[in-house]
Amino acid sequence: MDRYPVLTDVPELATLQQRALLVGAIGLLAGVAGAVMVSYDQFLQSWLIGFWLVLGLSLGSLGLLMLQHMTGGQWGLMGRRIWEAGTRNVMLTALLFLPIALGTERLFIWAQPEVLAGDPVIQAKAAYLNVEFFLIRAVVYFAFWIACAWVLTRWSDAQERGEMATVTGDTVRFRKVSAPGLLFFVLTISFASVDWMMSLDPHWFSTIYGLTTVAGQGLSALAFAIAVLALTQHVAPISTYVTQRHFHDLGKLLLAFVMLWAYLNFSQFLIIWSGNLPEEIPWYIVRFRGGWEYLAILLVVGHFALPFMLLLSRDLKRNSSMLAKVAIAVLVMRLIDLIWLISPAFAHGDAAAVDAVHHFPIHWMDIAIPVGLLGLWIALFARNLRGSTLLPLNDPYFKEAFVHEAH
Repeated sequence: MDRYPVLTDVPELATLQQRALLVGAIGLLAGVAGAVMVSYDQFLQSWLIGFWLVLGLSLGSLGLLMLQHMTGGQWGLMGRRIWEAGTRNVMLTALLFLPIALGTERLFIWAQPEVLAGDPVIQAKAAYLNVEFFLIRAVVYFAFWIACAWVLTRWSDAQERGEMATVTGDTVRFRKVSAPGLLFFVLTISFASVDWMMSLDPHWFSTIYGLTTVAGQGLSALAFAIAVLALTQHVAPISTYVTQRHFHDLGKLLLAFVMLWAYLNFSQFLIIWSGNLPEEIPWYIVRFRGGWEYLAILLVVGHFALPFMLLLSRDLKRNSSMLAKVAIAVLVMRLIDLIWLISPAFAHGDAAAVDAVHHFPIHWMDIAIPVGLLGLWIALFARNLRGSTLLPLNDPYFKEAFVHEAH
């Protein structure tokens, strides 16, 4: 098979890395200034939003990577190198979790002794919601994610160097990790979403909250991969193998993820709203008042209705530039979704905060810090990607998939 150079000298990736690093530095410096001059609590709250944004890209990449090893096909081969580069950033997200670990008592009311002493509901959940067990679970989550990322990317590098044994051995080896790995992957993300988001409102619970998180992270990673493929489509081997039809396939997959995200979130809303239980319904009431209702409407339109209608177009899905714009818009909506999920929790029943309808609820650090962390994540991602070819040319099924148009 023809050999192609690694992407070190691709100007678009070099520019992306430099600009992302600059944006990241500016955003994080602004966040540090805000922590010192405005509010350290607000800094931590905004950091949590940014952490979930980049964690979603890393874990979404890991999930799609394992799914690709399980199913094969062109859709996964096109995005595999991109998801591997994103997966390598899991270690970065572990470091970004440190401010959250250090600020647990400031972020989570169940970790505050005075709140725990006067709240029977939180006391009943104290066996699970306590700082020590919270941190132990975090270590377990990251250990599992980092181990999966290290094994899959290490084996993939060996495969690209021609060091893997046989076609059958390659496939079985990846699948033996990915099959059980995907199961525990969903479980760990579900528990992590309970720990790091749902427990912000310890009185509230949803049985499908973890699945909505998994769907959102998969959507983020897929949208990001489409944007990167569009950016590098003129670079070999992308220019040699990837056609409009392949972007069309990715567009259909993006549409499916948009619909899955909407279905899960609407199901959660419908079940809770129709049940009208006092321990569940306040979670939505807070998010439908105080200015948050405008973000809810924006999510319905921008996260579902608009991309759904646009992605129905065959011509748009075959146009890589237009498809990339839709994908980037979806990524912006992912940030809005995280803000809507996380920020209202910090009102903690404050009537003034909840009912201030004419006060725009998003703090400037809710934008600056997530953008800063995203810039840092993208800079490291671009560095990872520039050390590889953009397609897994030595994958045993690569030639079969692209030359014979197999799916």
